[in-house]
Amino acid sequence: MKLLRVGTAGAERPALLDAEGTLRDLSGIVPDIDGPLLADTAALGRIRATADAGELPALDADGLRVGPPLAGIGKVVCIGLNYHDHARETGAEPPAEPVVFFKAADTVVGPYDTVLVPRKSVKTDWEVELAVVIGRTARYLESHEEALAHVAGYAVAHDVSEREFQIERGGTWDKGKNCETFNPLGPWLVTADEVPDPQALSLRLWVNGELKQDGTTAEQIFSVAEVVRYVSQFMTLYPGDVINTGTPAGVALGQPEPKPFLRAGDVVELEISGLGKQRQEFKDA
Repeated sequence: MKLLRVGTAGAERPALLDAEGTLRDLSGIVPDIDGPLLADTAALGRIRATADAGELPALDADGLRVGPPLAGIGKVVCIGLNYHDHARETGAEPPAEPVVFFKAADTVVGPYDTVLVPRKSVKTDWEVELAVVIGRTARYLESHEEALAHVAGYAVAHDVSEREFQIERGGTWDKGKNCETFNPLGPWLVTADEVPDPQALSLRLWVNGELKQDGTTAEQIFSVAEVVRYVSQFMTLYPGDVINTGTPAGVALGQPEPKPFLRAGDVVELEISGLGKQRQEFKDA
């Protein structure tokens, strides 16, 4: 299933995109798309059965904002330097273990919402990423099979980053990762049954119509299954938690000087095969 949330910010309603591309209203069946829903197999079954029976009312998508496909996110765990080609382009050694950092849940916005270039920013960068959405409480998972069984679904994430804040201002990466609007998510939460192999997905990103990133999750240093297993050794993952799994080559940081960092007025589009496409215009904060 392709689950999503539509409406004005803070007042989104749950919806479903059916096989014919028609937007369907879920608000009569479930209150929202969130962790409790993803952990409730009976509720998910009701959604599927009602959709298959053709009983969900259609929504007029014209002019309707698409919000983040998930409400009530507990935490956004991020994996850095997780693609061989990205490590090569930035001159970094592939890590021996996953590099883990966090984004605050309040950085998450809709897939077409405006992204704000922070004040005093000179190095705002783009990163298309596969987001993994947890569906069952995960702690101390032992195998890749067990890890994938705890995944509810997948989505497109844009891990927007300010490289000067991240790298040159001391401390950890958090200052360059947690600026407002720095994690567009969606448009859909695609349930795991529609993604038989998360290591066979293509990722692309364009800036002002120019293709910048063109990669595949096959290049990941640590697979989705290994990332979920590994993270569960250090923290408990709850339904509705999100893991951003890293970006392929092609970011501004890896380009020759002068590096083409983002400015107000730039338009970024990104997509992952089967998971939908995003588009954001950048404006000054």
